[in-house]
Amino acid sequence: MQSQPWATGPAEILRHGLQLLEKDSDTNRRLALISIDNAVELMIKTYLGLPRRVTGIAISRAKFAEISESFPRLLDALEEHGSGKLTGINLGEIEWYHRLRNELYHQGNGLTVERDKVEIYSTLAKLLFANLFGIELIPHETGPDERLGEFMKRWLELERRLHSLVVTHGAKPYPRALTDAMRRLRLDGSLSAKDLAAFEELRCFRNELVHGQLDVQRDLSRGRIATLRALLDKLPPDPAA
Repeated sequence: MQSQPWATGPAEILRHGLQLLEKDSDTNRRLALISIDNAVELMIKTYLGLPRRVTGIAISRAKFAEISESFPRLLDALEEHGSGKLTGINLGEIEWYHRLRNELYHQGNGLTVERDKVEIYSTLAKLLFANLFGIELIPHETGPDERLGEFMKRWLELERRLHSLVVTHGAKPYPRALTDAMRRLRLDGSLSAKDLAAFEELRCFRNELVHGQLDVQRDLSRGRIATLRALLDKLPPDPAA
C-alpha cells in the first residue's frame, strides 16, 4: 500500500467486509455486503478524484461533485474515463449488487442475503480494486472462497489476453470482441473446436455465477478451474505484459 497511499481507505473498508464473512450469520452477511459496496463506491470516487498526473483523467471539481452524488453517475464516469481499467468487470453487475445492498440497507429488518452473493460481490470488488490501483488485495481464503477467487482471477487474465489480441489486430473492444478473438484463434489453428466450445461454456458459467444463478460450493468445481487454466495455456501471451 505504500506506493499507493490513496488506496488505503478503500482497502480498509473492503478488508472489514471480508472479515465479517469469517463468522457466518445473517447479520454479518448483511453488514459485509454493505461494507463491500461502500468500499466499491469509495474506490471509484478515489480513482476518479486522483490528480491528472496520476491517472491522466481531468475532471473539474464541479463535475466531480456532480458525479459523486449518486452511484450510477459514478459508474457512468468510470465507464467514460476509466474504460481501460474495466477488463473483467461488468459495471451492470456492480450496479445490480449495489441495488441489492440498498434493499438490505433500507429494508434490512428481517432480510437476509445468501452468502454466495456476498462472496461474488467481494470477488468483483477485489478485481476492481486491483484494476484501479494496481494492488492485489489477498485475503486468507479457503474452500469455496478460494475456488471463486481463483476462477475469477484466471477469467480476468483470459479477458486481458483476448482484449490485447483485439487491440493488436487494430480493432476496438466491443461486447462481442472477446468471442470474436477466440474464433479468430480457432480459424488460424491456435485453438480447436473443443477449445472454443469450452470457452463458450465457461463464459456462460461465469455470467450465471456472478448473477447469482449458481451455487459456488455446489457448481464451481476444481475441474472447471482446470479447464480454464488449460485454455489460458493455449492463448498467446499478452503482448502488453
